[in-house]
Formats: sequence, C-alpha cells, structure tokens
Amino acid sequence: MIHRPVLLGGILLAVLGSLCPFLWFVLTSFKSQIQVEAIPPTWWPDGSLVFYASALFEHRLLHYVRNSVTVAGGTTVIALVVATPAAYALARLRLPGKTWILGGLLCVAMFPPIVIAGPVWQILERLGGLNTHWGLVLPYVSLTLPLAVWILTTFFHELPVELEEAARIDGCTTWQALYKIMLPLAAPGLFTAAILTFIYAWNEFFFALLILTNPERQTLPVGIALFQGEFIMPWGEIAAASVIATLPLIILVLLFQRGIIDGLSSGAVKK
Repeated sequence: MIHRPVLLGGILLAVLGSLCPFLWFVLTSFKSQIQVEAIPPTWWPDGSLVFYASALFEHRLLHYVRNSVTVAGGTTVIALVVATPAAYALARLRLPGKTWILGGLLCVAMFPPIVIAGPVWQILERLGGLNTHWGLVLPYVSLTLPLAVWILTTFFHELPVELEEAARIDGCTTWQALYKIMLPLAAPGLFTAAILTFIYAWNEFFFALLILTNPERQTLPVGIALFQGEFIMPWGEIAAASVIATLPLIILVLLFQRGIIDGLSSGAVKK
C-alpha cells in the first residue's frame, strides 16, 4: 500500500515537472536581453517589460490574438450548434446503429492531422477557403465535433427523461423541450465542450500553418512560431508572447473549473 506522503510527493513532482517549462518561460519573459544570453543562466529576472513591449508592438502580437479569437470563437459556436442536437438525438432517440455512430465519431477524432491534410487543402482550394478564417474554421469544426458530441451525449443521458415528458404534456415540442428545459440543465456539459473546443482551436498549429500563409490572417501559434530575428532567435519575445497566449486559457479553466469537472465526470457513476 502506498503511503500518503509518498503519493503526495509523487503528485507534487509530476505537477512541478509539468509546470517547469511554463515557469521558465514566465521568468524569461521578464528578463533583459543580457540576462537571456548570460552563461551560466540567471534564474531571477530583473522585472523588465521590454520583451512584452516588443512582442505587442514590434511583432504585432495583438493582431494574431484577434485572429485567434475569431477562429477559436467561430469554431466553438458552430461546433456547439451542430453537436447539441446531434448529441440529444443520440441520447434520447431510438436510432438504428447508434453504437456504430458513436464509434465512428471516436475513430474520426483519432485521425492524425497529417493524414487528412492533403484532402482538406484540395477541398478548401476549390471552395476558395485558403487564407481565410472560415477556411480554417471548417476543419477545426470537423475535428472537434466528435469530442463535443461524446461529452454532450453522456451528459444528456444523465438528465431525467421525466422532465421532457412533463414538458411535452404541457405542450412543448421536442425542440422546445430541448432548448427550454434540457439545455439549461446541461450547462456544465456545454461549458466543458465549449472550453475544450476553444482550447483546441486556440492552440492548433498544423492546419493554421498549412491554410493561412498570409501574415495578415495567421493565428497566434503560427505568428509566435514565425517570430524572426536577423542574427539571433528572439527567445525573450517568444517567451512573452507565449505567456500572453496562455493566460486566456488559464483564466477560462479557473473560471469554469467546476463546470469542466462536472461535465467530464458525468456518467462516471451509475445512478
């Protein structure tokens, strides 16, 4: 049997190991150029904000942030609008092959992006979607729908059927029962699906690099990766930009952590 102090120590080491790269980038973002280039490295920064100013104004970081908000927000809204009725139908209706549908969604979620990169690029080229934000949103929605449908299907399964039956007795149609009764009760699942979808679209790099070659359209991960220096790698600016890019996700998770836990744990305990 593992003793409690040993278990807590292992958890602490795992957490510190996960946070160390981010903490190092946070410290680097507040250093001066001399400290960044120092050998051996200096651990404690002098509190300089020069890298943040350079990332925001010289490298146009806010422009990339605006593009990422547009793409991630559009992906999240469309994915939820499509996933909600699909998950409700899978949870409540007697559909033939329901298990196969869910299994197919799971298989789609496992596809590596490189496998579908060629067909996606060709389709978007014919539709005129290259170097457009909607052309990036389309593959993002396709890749995030399986997870959103799975989460919402599990959550709708846990809601009492009697509530819908009572709504129908009062004259509600199926759509009215869904949007007036079930959706407010499924808020934790919706929050979970929305936040996970937003995080995926915010962090995704491969399709953003493939589809958006115009610097005016590029999203935050691509913009940061393409920070260029004439003679040196601008690690300070990259660190500052990475901190700015990560903060919105941290804030979202902290604000909605209870809803995320409820959504992910739905269905874990049989009632």
